Amino acid sequence: MSRPKKCRCIGCRPNALFFKPTGIPMVHLEQIGLGLDELEALRLADLEGLYQEEAAAQMNVSRQTFGRIINEARRKVAEAIINGKVLVIEKQIQEEEK
Repeated sequence: MSRPKKCRCIGCRPNALFFKPTGIPMVHLEQIGLGLDELEALRLADLEGLYQEEAAAQMNVSRQTFGRIINEARRKVAEAIINGKVLVIEKQIQEEEK
C-alpha cells in the first residue's frame, strides 16, 4: 500500500486544457493526461530554469519526488508530440501558491 499524496503547491493555472494535432478530429485521437503537478514541474524546471532542488522546495515535495514528477511529465509530452496524441491537462487543483 502506498503512502497518501502530499499536497503540492501549484503556482499557475493553465490557459488551455488540451493540446492536439491539427486537422484530426479529437474523437479519432488517443489522450494522455498531464496532472497539474506535472505541468507545474515543467513550468519550474523548463520554463523558469530552476534546479530540481529549488523547484522541489517551491512545490513542497522532496527532490526525488520532483525528479519522478518531471521525468513522467516529459515522457508524456514527448509521447503526445511524437505519436500524435491529445495532451489533456487534468483540472483538479490541489493547493495554489499564488
